[in-house]
Amino acid sequence: MQNKIPNETCSPLGDGACIHLSIVSPVYRAENIVEELVKQVKENVSVITDNYEIILVNDASPDNSWAKIAGECAKDPRVKGINLSRNFGQHYAITAGLSYAKGEWVVVMDCDLQDRPDEIPNLYKKAQEGWDSVFAQRTIRTDGFLKKTLSKNFYKLFSYLTDTKQDPSVANFGIYNRCVIDAILSMNDQIRFFPTMVQWVGFRKHYLPVQHAERFEGKSTYNFKGLFRLALNTILAFSDKPLRLTAKFGFGIALFTFLLSIVYFSLYLTGHIKVIGFTSIILSMWFLSGIIMMTLGMIGIYIGKVFEKVKERPTFIVSDSKNL
Repeated sequence: MQNKIPNETCSPLGDGACIHLSIVSPVYRAENIVEELVKQVKENVSVITDNYEIILVNDASPDNSWAKIAGECAKDPRVKGINLSRNFGQHYAITAGLSYAKGEWVVVMDCDLQDRPDEIPNLYKKAQEGWDSVFAQRTIRTDGFLKKTLSKNFYKLFSYLTDTKQDPSVANFGIYNRCVIDAILSMNDQIRFFPTMVQWVGFRKHYLPVQHAERFEGKSTYNFKGLFRLALNTILAFSDKPLRLTAKFGFGIALFTFLLSIVYFSLYLTGHIKVIGFTSIILSMWFLSGIIMMTLGMIGIYIGKVFEKVKERPTFIVSDSKNL
């Protein structure tokens, strides 16, 4: 067991607060998990320091998750609750939690206990070796086959479209220095995807293999539609490569058409073509019309994202809070 960090070693923040470690967890459909989550986090964080806070962000869960969070907040002032006005999404809930976190070090983890709280001391110990971000690398994932397959293929596609290296074994779970969190909060992106934002801001990074647990209860609330929408939004937010690929594809089609016209013109001059084909004309029109519509559609999607950005709406709205 490692030695605790005494309270006086915590560097005061600008608002006079002095928190050494913050644990941020978005909560959704977890009314039967909240109590166990808080219990396990306390047990494992207490070996590091007594100067910590646990921030639970209720993403407008339709069950009694907020009531459970409020109950835990009443028991211990170090447990803090944030209740969002509507369901904004997991990564927006994480942003809300980070906005209120005051720790020198911040742990981000899911609420379903697949991110094991007993790995927090290991992440913290590795961070003290001089790393700004230590990512929990799930060497063996306990998710279902479909989710693992979709995740793996998404990260391959995302790596290609953004010209960056993305690791499907890494999600939200990890420990991050205050400088990393401040950099993430300075990003004004309307579309939030925490793993990519951490990678984008840089700093000194390390990957630590961890155990990945089974869900404590229930099943993932992400369905195929939700995962597809998240993947599409993330790709559009962090990459303009789809536009460049569309332009290259259009140029390729134009070049192919030009070369083919030379071939057909040569065949016509040599008498090999005697009747102009109606079918080839119609098919060409449909094909090129499809290319044009696809290109315009891709541009339209990006314009739509720009439209969302210029409205400058808040990324989350808090309706209630406890112990903040």
